[in-house]
Amino acid sequence: MGTSVEQLQSQLQHLRLVETSSELPQLLRQAEASSWTYQELLHALLTYEESRREAKMIDKHLKWAKFPYQASLSAFDLTDQPSLSDRQLRQMQELTWLDQLYNLIFLGPPGVGKTHLAIGLGLEAIQQGHRVSFVSMGELVPMLKTEEYVKKAQVQMKRIRQADLVIIDDIMYMAMNEQEANLFFHLINHLYERSSIILTSNKGPEAWGELLGDQGITTAILDRLLHRSEVIHLHGDSHRMKHRETLF
Repeated sequence: MGTSVEQLQSQLQHLRLVETSSELPQLLRQAEASSWTYQELLHALLTYEESRREAKMIDKHLKWAKFPYQASLSAFDLTDQPSLSDRQLRQMQELTWLDQLYNLIFLGPPGVGKTHLAIGLGLEAIQQGHRVSFVSMGELVPMLKTEEYVKKAQVQMKRIRQADLVIIDDIMYMAMNEQEANLFFHLINHLYERSSIILTSNKGPEAWGELLGDQGITTAILDRLLHRSEVIHLHGDSHRMKHRETLF
């Protein structure tokens, strides 16, 4: 008894192979035109489903990451950043530090590419199957303070805590009170030995104590962040000012 293409598609949908179900007519035409064996057809079907699921997962992780914009590492101009070598950039791109739960700390004045590097590494991590979460310090503190009673903050903080890589942008750009510093410590303590962290800041760790206001909490945070970390100092002129556009 013959089986129609529609019946096969229905069976594939029942097995939750939705992507393959939609592509089945095209794959069958290719199989007939190229005289594929049964094994070749089965391989094509499974490969297509696998690739589509991977693409959908990457799209989902990109939405979860909440990058303010997308900036690839290939677009990072090393000529504008003399303090970073091509070899260093390629080593970071390999993500061995992420597998080993190392942290990266990018320090430098505004406009030298700290956020660009952080986002580029985050995009690379997503392409390699990792979960990434990006948040600025200005967004993070209100989320920590409202997590107990705001549903949106709960969802976002859950994703941050479950991420393989957490990027915190512009850390220590403003002073914290005792409650905020304590909440931030508990987050860092939770991520310690579970996730890698990328931090960007225009102030070095030696200045963080003044902004946190509590030397004990500062020491505890630094102890966890710097245990396994690479601190990268970026120098040079502001990229934004160098390439600024004017109306007239």
